[in-house]
Amino acid sequence: MNETTLSNPPPLVKPGTLEIRNISKTFPNVQALMEVSLDIRPGEILAFMGENGAGKSTLLKIINGDYQPDSGTLSMDGRELTFSGPQAAHKFGIRVIYQEPEIIPGVDVAENIWVGELPKRFGFLDRNRLDEQVRESLKEYGFENALPMRLLGDELSSAQRQLVEIMRALKTGVRVLALDEPTSSLTDDEVERLFTLVRRLRDEGVAIIYVSHRIKEILRLCDRVAILRDGNLIAIKPAAELNDAEIVRLMVGRELSAVFQRKRAGTDREILRVEKLNSNWHDNVSFRVNTGEVVGFAGLVGAGRTELAKVIFGELPRDGGRVILDGKEVNIRRPDEAISMGIGFAPEDRKREGLVLIRSVLENASMAILKQLSRLHFVSSRLERAIISRFVEKLRVRTPSLEQEVGKLSGGNQQKVVLARWLAAKPKVLILDEPTRGIDVGAKAEIYRLIDDLANEGLGIMLISSELPEILGLSDRIYVMQNGRINGELNGATATEESVLGLAIKDHFAANLREAAESI
Repeated sequence: MNETTLSNPPPLVKPGTLEIRNISKTFPNVQALMEVSLDIRPGEILAFMGENGAGKSTLLKIINGDYQPDSGTLSMDGRELTFSGPQAAHKFGIRVIYQEPEIIPGVDVAENIWVGELPKRFGFLDRNRLDEQVRESLKEYGFENALPMRLLGDELSSAQRQLVEIMRALKTGVRVLALDEPTSSLTDDEVERLFTLVRRLRDEGVAIIYVSHRIKEILRLCDRVAILRDGNLIAIKPAAELNDAEIVRLMVGRELSAVFQRKRAGTDREILRVEKLNSNWHDNVSFRVNTGEVVGFAGLVGAGRTELAKVIFGELPRDGGRVILDGKEVNIRRPDEAISMGIGFAPEDRKREGLVLIRSVLENASMAILKQLSRLHFVSSRLERAIISRFVEKLRVRTPSLEQEVGKLSGGNQQKVVLARWLAAKPKVLILDEPTRGIDVGAKAEIYRLIDDLANEGLGIMLISSELPEILGLSDRIYVMQNGRINGELNGATATEESVLGLAIKDHFAANLREAAESI
């Protein structure tokens, strides 16, 4: 341990406390955890924080029974616990809700909540009893409207999927509940509802583990913060004693000021111009991107930024307007046409849209250049490996080998694989949609450095982000969108959060004023 900020366990362990003592876990070539000891106390929200690869996920999987520790113990109420799998952990009231909840698509909410324990009568599902049990549970926690019982699993939103998993845990008398990045796909309103539920469970005596990269959430919600780095427990501190800068320093070993740094080397040479673009999602959108420039696109949820990226990339149809690439008007109807013309696109949901998780790093990174690698319909493995190795090394992708399944990499390294793909394709314009979503602070700093390097090499970059500090720290110019339109353009060097938000909600306030005037 590198710091002396660890809190000593209380002299008397409170009943229901999950005690973790000297837990270590090693994978091939990786020391995932090194003698980690901490207590998870009832009636408390304890945050786990650290860079991707710090050991948070491994510790959660040991608590949940997915992994067995190489050494060390788990215990509760004076009893040492050994879990053969998640079901054994569940019997002790321990539940871990991962970032991707396990939902059965063709089964409704009620059956999803009681899956594996459905009430039966004469050997058949007792639907009346099931509905009564679920209705009472949802009403008790105030979710009868948020989670209709007859909705099928594949019809649920991200927030509803989280609630199904939480209700599964609550019905069995959960004692320790771990939430892994629970707000990564939620709206602001859904986040507030989740926070209300988490606080209520804490007040009812449940021990909560809360894993998130969002520092503001941690400081607002949690009682204590446990920070891991490279498999070691670095510190456990009350959240009230921490701030952004101190958390970043403990997580990554450097100050917050080092995270946002750009050389801003944009040129006056235009590489992309969009004029009066119209689509099902847009009305009269015009903008430009120069070589060596990072152009930010800001706006609230539903502003049309992701759809704009997909229209330009040929994934969604364009109804009108002009797209001019490197001085030539183009008509892009499909993504493969965009790629051949020199446009790359790293989508918001890298796991579903940007990567094939069961395929290797090599296969994922070479997808955009297969035609270049092919001779007589056969891919040159030697050439593929030579090209991709260069970019994997340049981007410092942490992977045991090029054959590693990309789904087993951390979020930050997965994003680097996506970037490696587009570097190999040598695009003129690269569209990055939420490039640091679900990535820890340290990996963010690396992605920012890569964006800066790419811009300095002459690439034109469209940056879509919901994080205002990110937009302000990286952008040479900023376009602010609302309801499929561009409300204004700002200079990145002088823009402020207030000026961006003012443009993002301008039409909303105008509409409210009109309604108020009409009602007088």
